[in-house]
Amino acid sequence: MFYAAPSPTRAVNGARKASPPPDQQTQPPRRRDAFFDNAKYLAIVLVGLGHAWGQILDGNPTVETLYRVLYTFHMPAFIIISGYFSRSFDLSPQRVKRLITGVAVPYLVFEVAYALHRRFSEDPGNDLSLLDPTYLLWFLCALFVWRLTTPIWKTVRWPLPIALGIAALASMTPTIGDDLNMQRVLQFLPCFVLGLLLRPEHFRLVRRRSVRILSVPVVAAAVAAAWWSLPRMETAWFYRNAAAQDGGAPWWSGPVLTLALFGCSVVLTACFFAWVPGRRMWFTALGAGTIYGYLLHGFLVKEGTYAGWFDEPVLQQPLGEIGLTVLGAVVITLLCTRPVQRVLRCVVEPRMDWAFKRDAGEAARDRERQEKAEAQPAGGRATRASSESGEKVSV
Repeated sequence: MFYAAPSPTRAVNGARKASPPPDQQTQPPRRRDAFFDNAKYLAIVLVGLGHAWGQILDGNPTVETLYRVLYTFHMPAFIIISGYFSRSFDLSPQRVKRLITGVAVPYLVFEVAYALHRRFSEDPGNDLSLLDPTYLLWFLCALFVWRLTTPIWKTVRWPLPIALGIAALASMTPTIGDDLNMQRVLQFLPCFVLGLLLRPEHFRLVRRRSVRILSVPVVAAAVAAAWWSLPRMETAWFYRNAAAQDGGAPWWSGPVLTLALFGCSVVLTACFFAWVPGRRMWFTALGAGTIYGYLLHGFLVKEGTYAGWFDEPVLQQPLGEIGLTVLGAVVITLLCTRPVQRVLRCVVEPRMDWAFKRDAGEAARDRERQEKAEAQPAGGRATRASSESGEKVSV
């Protein structure tokens, strides 16, 4: 996100004009960075493909190999971006309000929706549990916790080593339990903290042509390593949702694989960012609606599982696998479009001003702006109002 810098105004004789007072200056509107919108869209497409491939893994080593490579970096990439855009979170009333309406409320709404969907489609006795996130809703729980702890990571001296230590301890602590999927919250925590530490120059660094070329053999090596790991390593390790002892492994393997997976995730995420285009593309605008695609595509995957769509023999053939891949990309693309956003914004991004107290400082600033506007000439008020109506603030 960046602001367009206004060019200086000069008088005819070459002298610089005096700047207008602050109450008459117009603030340029924020513009979205095409790179991050492109990255978010491509990441959410990969999330959808991963969920589709996950239904046809049995007896399919090629798909499982690609699935393991994908699960090494697709959620870490999404989480790193989330951390990067959480750097300004400071527990102010406005930020907390946005956290509640943009994360907590959608979680509650969709947790109920997924529970009802399963009740009507598969299990009439399915219970609702707000502490046990359904399927992909764990990410909203994690994002809520991560953002609340952002001030801590911005204060401590060694945030990333501390986060890695917490993740390693979680991976060998089976008593953490399943509430709010805390294993994933803690084991993916280092990716979020890494995002908090990144700066724009770091993203420019990985987008250089040399890095893009180097990423090709790196990804090829990752595919070869994933193929080698098929008979030697359980796919469940890539989910990071359980302790080592839960899978019958020794306790020390949890920290070892946690650190190894984090390193692999960072390398492959850098390769992913290296190939994300920085200019506006046909899909750039869809990057603003990725949360819609994320929350909605799970209904289709779950319905396919309940109804047996993924048991069709054609999906065990190369042509069927390619078709499922293309279909998954098309569906999640459609779910990120503006018509879907307009229909579901009331539950995914509700305003809910009625539910919050008015911040005293904000009310005082509004009164001050109103008094200054009333003191200005009519033309100045019109210009100011036009400028404020076009400004859009992104949290």
